[in-house]
Amino acid sequence: MIPKCYKKENLPHKFCPGCGYGVILKSLGSVIDHLKIANKSVIGLDIGCGLLAWNLFDVDTIQTHHGRTTPTMAGFKFAKPEAIVLAIMGDGGGYAIGLQSLLHSAHRNDPITVILVNNTLYAMTGGQMAPTTLANEITDTTPKGRDSEKTGLPFLGPEIIATLTNKQAYIARASIRSPLQVESCIEKAIKNQMRGKGFSFVEVLSICPTNWKTNAEESFKFLEKMEDVFVLGEIKKP
Repeated sequence: MIPKCYKKENLPHKFCPGCGYGVILKSLGSVIDHLKIANKSVIGLDIGCGLLAWNLFDVDTIQTHHGRTTPTMAGFKFAKPEAIVLAIMGDGGGYAIGLQSLLHSAHRNDPITVILVNNTLYAMTGGQMAPTTLANEITDTTPKGRDSEKTGLPFLGPEIIATLTNKQAYIARASIRSPLQVESCIEKAIKNQMRGKGFSFVEVLSICPTNWKTNAEESFKFLEKMEDVFVLGEIKKP
């Protein structure tokens, strides 16, 4: 079922074939419909694959500079406290160039909801290594596999963010292998904001067949491997 808040004239989405963003955005749209918040929501989109969602929803959107989605949306929330503020970004926008802003927003307990898509690489720019790249994973910039001794282990965003937030925060990780889990976590994160509880963060593990150079079966097998490293579930809840 297509969420009512989708702009019908812009369907289908413009992401690469097999991309996991379709699952994530449909889940978000279903939550927006269920909570009846389309008319008071605003979505901030980072430069990256997620920017292709800019005209997918019949919801106000803001396109931000790369890595600046979190502070932009925090500022919007302070200007319009009654708005439901959603920030969507990839692992590059959140854990690399945007990490400082993300961590400080979490530490301040800004009352916004951040949805971060983790596909282990920089997808929009061609598949380079990202903070989330797995040990020994081959990317355009690690053709022999990521050397964890030299470059470190994958960045565990939710676990680190949980240490900075207070008891009012909601922190979770889901996977597109379970769309209902994605939807549930996003709904809880938004409800936490609606209750005025504070910072909410959902990392969603996703697939990137184009840059992984995998077929459907191989993509989901790699996603299972990701789930062994990035543990799913609610990490912190009020």
